[in-house]
Amino acid sequence: MFRSSPFANITPIVKNLLIINVLIFLAQKAFANTLNITGLFALHYPASESFFSFQLITYMFLHADFGHIFFNMFAVFMFGTLLEKVWGSKRFLTYYLVTGIGAGLIQYLVAYLSIKNLESQLTFEEIRIIYSHNYSALNNLANVNVPIVKELIATINTPTIGASGAVFGILLAFGMLFPNTQLMLLFPPIPIRAKYFVIIYGVMELFMGVASRPGDNVAHWAHLGGMLFGFFMIRYWRKKGIY
Repeated sequence: MFRSSPFANITPIVKNLLIINVLIFLAQKAFANTLNITGLFALHYPASESFFSFQLITYMFLHADFGHIFFNMFAVFMFGTLLEKVWGSKRFLTYYLVTGIGAGLIQYLVAYLSIKNLESQLTFEEIRIIYSHNYSALNNLANVNVPIVKELIATINTPTIGASGAVFGILLAFGMLFPNTQLMLLFPPIPIRAKYFVIIYGVMELFMGVASRPGDNVAHWAHLGGMLFGFFMIRYWRKKGIY
């Protein structure tokens, strides 16, 4: 007797998301020296010279390395398949995109607040030069608070990539729809109910978002943004009796 493949029951949208993300990741690596896919399609702050509005969607299909894409797509496969079976393909895709876009909007909001705080420590002329010359601004500024200037320029220009915002939305949805489902953790290897798993993850991201410092490459606030948009979307659907 042959055992059925674990991918035999994979749902259409989840399958297509896996394929698209893997193909784009391979393209990122294959054309890294000739075509700056990440630079063009990653999420940039609106004040950045590299900003385009379509990046709110495209950024969630880019990944930094194998571990990044593996864990994101593993979560989409493990939890997204069941959600798509419950909601249907159209509603699941809508949820995935909305939580991913929502995560990007929260990332914008956090960046905006951080930028305004940094700007408050500089003069009007210094700020004008930074926005006029951007990366070359440091060469045009003398006797200023260089660390603040560097941090401001980095905040404006550092891109965000990854499906993590949508993935955290999926985790939140799984915890809300199947709160008492037992999940087995890897570290430590103990069982935990889905609702507690989601709560612990959310609290950890909140703590790490508050404690994050310049140079932290993880968009903790975007993760929370995906969960936040997912929460309100599910509450709205429940109120409307959609499912």
